[in-house]
Amino acid sequence: KEAIERLLKVYKLDTKMVELDAVKCWEEMMGNAIAKRTREIFINKKILYLKLNSAPLKEELKMSKTLIIARLNERMGSEVITDVFFI
Repeated sequence: KEAIERLLKVYKLDTKMVELDAVKCWEEMMGNAIAKRTREIFINKKILYLKLNSAPLKEELKMSKTLIIARLNERMGSEVITDVFFI
């Protein structure tokens, strides 16, 4: 386990693995209703990009950006994202 962790760190893949885990837990964190309306989700350079198929939900989540950031970072145990951008 330690060897794999060091290997990931050497090749700078450890951050990417954490980002992928954060994307995976989106449905669990935000609930089924929001997850169903999320068409695309990814993280790049600590920015969470969300593409939603519901304009009202998009506006509601825009107002909750700081809460989303805090919940996701708390869930992951480190600062995984610093901002949320809606596509």
